[in-house]
Amino acid sequence: MAKRIDFLDGAPIEGAPEPAWIHGALSNRLTTDPLIQVHAHDPHTYVLRQSKATSYEAPFVFLLLGNERALLLDTGATADPEKFPLRATVDGIIDDWLSEHAGHARDSYELVVAHTHGHGDHVAGDPQFAGRPHTTTVGVEVAAVQAYFGFSDWPEQIVRFDLGGRVLEITGCPGHHAASIAVYDRWSGFLFTGDTVYPGRLYVKDFPAFVASLDRLVDLAAERPVTRVLGCHIEMTRRPGRDYPAGSTYQPDEPPLAMTVAQLTAVRDAAHEVADRPGVHRRDDFIIWNGVTLRPQLVQVARLCAERLRNGIRHRSTRSPTP
Repeated sequence: MAKRIDFLDGAPIEGAPEPAWIHGALSNRLTTDPLIQVHAHDPHTYVLRQSKATSYEAPFVFLLLGNERALLLDTGATADPEKFPLRATVDGIIDDWLSEHAGHARDSYELVVAHTHGHGDHVAGDPQFAGRPHTTTVGVEVAAVQAYFGFSDWPEQIVRFDLGGRVLEITGCPGHHAASIAVYDRWSGFLFTGDTVYPGRLYVKDFPAFVASLDRLVDLAAERPVTRVLGCHIEMTRRPGRDYPAGSTYQPDEPPLAMTVAQLTAVRDAAHEVADRPGVHRRDDFIIWNGVTLRPQLVQVARLCAERLRNGIRHRSTRSPTP
């Protein structure tokens, strides 16, 4: 049997650089993009992106493997395994990993399916894992998240979740969604922030909770070696303060997904600055939506229509471009 992996020695490891993400095509009917882009940051850490051909959201999904179990963080925006073969992809990664690093089959290795938060573009793939042996899918309501991870002081508490020598730290970060969580992985140095912090439009439902969550995340990051802050979408362009309109299926000028602790702090500082000012607030690397009103949404729709006319995009959408 393979030797147990030491997830403490050398942590956080350097890992592979972030790849150029597949960013969609002018025509969804002609795209040859894979349905899922898989990036191995290291042999035990995977970042997956759903194709824009199946959902304009193109969310990111994360798979972390430990000696005793794996954590799949989010399940994407599409349930149909033919359009979005998440389970087949995850099973393939786990089988290869077990063969290489554990020396045994999958029949005793657990998979935990959890979520950064419960919005549809992060949980739609859950049914693909129904009936999968040795698999637990964590609910998306606050009570279910609290119960599974053992929170007794939500959302301030930081709880530990052991994958088998790879110990994650999980804390609540409501504001965008009541049951949002952030996950810190010392092995990779990744701080997973869901839709609370990412290079895009930060839609805030509960602004006081959002500000408090950002304060805690900045404090957490200051006390740990964070290598990358990873949210679940890319919506900005490389032009400061300029985003792609909601619903875009072609984003050729995307910045990286990974943000820095300095950018996380900038989100926190901006949130404090605009806390009493409802509306859309642009910064170089992100945009804070303090409340969702009709006019900014109509602007997004108009921008999307103009983009499609300009690029000649033929688009088939199953969801409206709203937060």
